[in-house]
Amino acid sequence: MGAKKKNVPPTTMSSLNKREKKAASTIATKLTDGASDEFEFGGSIGATLLMTGFPLLMWYMWIGATYYDGNLPYPESNQSWLEFGQHLCQLVYLGAYPTAKAWAIYWAFFIVEAAMYCYMPGVSNYGRPLRHEGGKKLPYYCSAYTSFYATLAIAAALHITGLFPLYTLIDDFGPIMTVAILSGFINSFIVYFQAIVRGRTHRLTGYPIYDFFMGAELNPRIGILDFKMFYEFETYGYVSPEVIFLAAAHFLYTNACAKAEQMIITSWDMYFEKLGFLLTFWNMAGVPFTYCHCALYLANHNPSEYRWNPFALTLLSAVYIFMYWMWDSANGQKNAFRHKEKGQLMKRNTFPQVPWQSIDNPKTIKTDAGDQILVDGWFAIIRKPNYVPDMFFSMAWGLITGFK
Repeated sequence: MGAKKKNVPPTTMSSLNKREKKAASTIATKLTDGASDEFEFGGSIGATLLMTGFPLLMWYMWIGATYYDGNLPYPESNQSWLEFGQHLCQLVYLGAYPTAKAWAIYWAFFIVEAAMYCYMPGVSNYGRPLRHEGGKKLPYYCSAYTSFYATLAIAAALHITGLFPLYTLIDDFGPIMTVAILSGFINSFIVYFQAIVRGRTHRLTGYPIYDFFMGAELNPRIGILDFKMFYEFETYGYVSPEVIFLAAAHFLYTNACAKAEQMIITSWDMYFEKLGFLLTFWNMAGVPFTYCHCALYLANHNPSEYRWNPFALTLLSAVYIFMYWMWDSANGQKNAFRHKEKGQLMKRNTFPQVPWQSIDNPKTIKTDAGDQILVDGWFAIIRKPNYVPDMFFSMAWGLITGFK
């Protein structure tokens, strides 16, 4: 439905960006759903660099965590940059080759999660009206909360019975990560070309590299399985307090995403952003295999190397709990406000239910466009109450690895 620039002659990469910027203003007048009048991420050149840089960065970080004791890899004094690059490639080949076992682990997990999406107990709701579909609202099935706990139960059972010890994920981290990288590319190609074949493209610019990166279809789905919704969440004989802290922190974050799944269906991501390489790759590979590097560091080091003072760790934990409450309740206030506006607020008995998650008769400011902005609750105290805790979480996950 979006405007498509046809018959684009061959051009160099340097001139492509200039032509994209020139075409942007023309394209923007024809697009719907509030499209920007500028190409994002530097157009085709930026998209190409990011698609190349994403996997290289992931392998580089993995090499640093695995072979350089968590430090940044760099050439030795007697090593040229070419020799250094060859050395890194050799490490990837030796330690991160995509084995058949890694393919089986990764895709078994995804197939099981897709089945849970469709068949686990959940709730249904509708997204925002789509202008290019004549105001149609797509239905969404939200089962992430029950699927999350079912996944934990299955993982525990597999570990206890010895069928699949969870430390396998650490032992085979490199191969599984490479499988995730390749799967991200493969799935992106499938999503892009099937949209073209089925005639379901939306807001194409006519620049294939950029369109592949940003996506061709808005809401690819099979039955009730909406793919964009689907992508959107023993060594020492004891568990160290730092590992417990990190596991609890990651549990709270993941659990919060699952328990409030029904709140994201009216978000900008679901309403506007298409499913392309950007969302597909980062949800299938980038997020799970980069956000876990603090856990990877703890798994690869003796607790004596990152041990915290007990009082300092207690203080960090207390601040973390407060920040979690701010993050959970602020997001709850914002989402409850938006859903109340549309008469779609749905209350679920999920864990944990923190205080101050919604506000009755909140104070608002009316914008020039006629929309209402929430200026009550946390949003009357701090400008970005949902982002400040997020930044603290990232800092805390890094701090827990110690100071060596």
